[in-house]
Amino acid sequence: MGTPWTRFVPASALSALLALGATACGSDESGQSGPESDKKITVYSGRSESLVKPVLDEFREASGITVDVRYGDTAAMAAQLQEEGDRSPADVFLAQDAGALGSMAKKDLFAKLPDAVLDKVPGAYRDDDGEWVGVTGRVRTMVYNADQVPGADLPKSVFELTEPQWKGKVGIAPTNGSFQAFITAMRVQEGEEKTKKFLEGLKANDAQIREGNAPIVADVNNGRIAAGLVNHYYVYELAKEEGTTVDALKAKNHFFPDGDIGSLVNVSGVGVLKRADDDPDVRAFVDHLLGKQAQTYFADETYEYPLVAGVASAPGLPKLSSLNAPDIDLDDLDDLEATVKMIKDSGLA
Repeated sequence: MGTPWTRFVPASALSALLALGATACGSDESGQSGPESDKKITVYSGRSESLVKPVLDEFREASGITVDVRYGDTAAMAAQLQEEGDRSPADVFLAQDAGALGSMAKKDLFAKLPDAVLDKVPGAYRDDDGEWVGVTGRVRTMVYNADQVPGADLPKSVFELTEPQWKGKVGIAPTNGSFQAFITAMRVQEGEEKTKKFLEGLKANDAQIREGNAPIVADVNNGRIAAGLVNHYYVYELAKEEGTTVDALKAKNHFFPDGDIGSLVNVSGVGVLKRADDDPDVRAFVDHLLGKQAQTYFADETYEYPLVAGVASAPGLPKLSSLNAPDIDLDDLDDLEATVKMIKDSGLA
């Protein structure tokens, strides 16, 4: 690991970033000269442009560093990076879930991050070996239509959704990265056979297939389907789009209790490719993602959980610490290929 990574400075303040640019080609403590800033980084983003562009724009404006972004599906981006290997132009991988980050670390493509970065985020939400770090927290939930599903009928486990009373009523997005990470976590916690039966049960129960989480929540709110498996923040996004409050929507979040895998807490996160290990522009970018400005944006605008201390989550969200989430090591969600194959074999994708 290159020594310049140890000289992190906050990227959220313009003055600090200007100072960074001025010192980027200075010497480290050993007297060795660090690399010069070329004021440009390349980011492969498995997060959608609509969600992260404002954060990237803030970084560009504050630092003067150009950010060349390539957007795509998280799993596809991870596969592309692994195929490109040392030939990849990417400096940074911004991923939708820990599974994709873990698959990259497993292929030994990431540089180790410095403790100064890792220590900003609780240990449960970063790689044990320090090769990726969470940026935001997202909780799997069941969204349901309050007119169609009485509170007394809410399931206590996600596995109940394969039962006859839910036939044709549950929306899923089997090609979505967050669904795939959830299924990977199920494989880890519940085993291969039970997970296979769950997927086959969804298929037999006429699960309603959608392209992503947002269409599921919209269809639940409009009464087209009774429920769906999504991430928690999509209900908040729909309320914002419709100019109303979460309480006014028919669509509600149900957090499965008692450590059920249906309430998995996953992360979006970031890893630095080895080719950019000691790039001062990359270090500024990672610091920005974990800075107060970006963390506040994710909390207030995308309704995800900030992972850095001192930044409050959106009003109305239960505290992350209050959720009885399953005890899953996010490092174990790296077997994405087997999960995708299992989903395809079930006939859901």
